[in-house]
Amino acid sequence: MKTLYSFLLGFIFLWGCAQDKQPIQGETEFQRNLNAEFKDASKSPLKQKDRREFTGLDFFKFDSLYVVEATFTKSVDEKPFKMKTTTDRLPTYLKYGEISFDLKGESYTLSVYQDQDLLNEAGFEDYLFLPFLDDTNGDETYGGGRYIDLSIPDGEIMTIDFNTAYNPYCAYDEKYSCPIVPRENYVDVEVRAGVMAFLK
Repeated sequence: MKTLYSFLLGFIFLWGCAQDKQPIQGETEFQRNLNAEFKDASKSPLKQKDRREFTGLDFFKFDSLYVVEATFTKSVDEKPFKMKTTTDRLPTYLKYGEISFDLKGESYTLSVYQDQDLLNEAGFEDYLFLPFLDDTNGDETYGGGRYIDLSIPDGEIMTIDFNTAYNPYCAYDEKYSCPIVPRENYVDVEVRAGVMAFLK
């Protein structure tokens, strides 16, 4: 009887956990990882009320058209500067270089930046920051533009995957301080890839 009782208790416990634990949504590893981060209370930028109802971010369907090979040119004699943000905070960045690529028959050149405050943090030694604007902003995507995380390339060629474009944290909660995308990083085309606007 004791064994049966223990079995029933275990079954009820596991069944209850299975009801609470929903599979992480997303068709790519990037999407699944981002959704997992947003569900995690210790990492999520979502407000508590939004996190309680969170089932997954909205993404454009993965499209290889938005995975481009870019030519990287390292900047010379650039000086660190204070980047404007959505608050009074002015973090220090360096324009590390430029990337040039073709997308939908047009050529573009965007600046990539290095966060000087992250240089001494483990895992961020080769981190580069690509903020950009495009013609979906304010409609299908966040009005302030989106970001892509990159790494310093070994040579002059690097892959830019716009399917990994994500929203600034301030798209989810105005308490965050987010770098404002420089106007020079405007892609004059609809980049229908990556994270879409957050519908609160």
